[in-house]
Amino acid sequence: MKLDAIDLRILDAVQRDGRITKLALAERAGLSPTPCWMRLRKLEKAGIITGYHARIAPRRIAPVASVMMEVTLANHRQADFERFERAVAAISEIVACWSVGGGVDYILKIITADIDAYQRLVDGLLDRELGIDRYFTYIVTKTVKEEAVLPVSSFAVSDEEQSPS
Repeated sequence: MKLDAIDLRILDAVQRDGRITKLALAERAGLSPTPCWMRLRKLEKAGIITGYHARIAPRRIAPVASVMMEVTLANHRQADFERFERAVAAISEIVACWSVGGGVDYILKIITADIDAYQRLVDGLLDRELGIDRYFTYIVTKTVKEEAVLPVSSFAVSDEEQSPS
């Protein structure tokens, strides 16, 4: 799906405020409410907008440990990756997992109540024999930046930018 400048404004607005009213969204997009709402639905149906969520400050609820973990698997067959990824997807404390190129296979972001809970999680992963060869743990001591809003206007190519002048 090719996006135009209006689509990009809609995406920017809804990711900054998922509870934005139809009228306010239309104003930010530069459209009347009905066409704006139709575009929003089109973006949802195309899978570009995958949901609406509230950002929560976990440390305001209780103390937590934020951990980044590098994982390297012993074997690199498709079945090994799939087994590991299925296990990771089922663990709610693993809030993000990226398959990466380079010296490791995965980087995980894990949020637990404390370091002991993190170690129990790791022990559970190792006990399940998921093919983990080695892992490295990095305790987050301070969050410098964690942006939930993507800079869509800087990487999305609209129709106007693609057409020759």
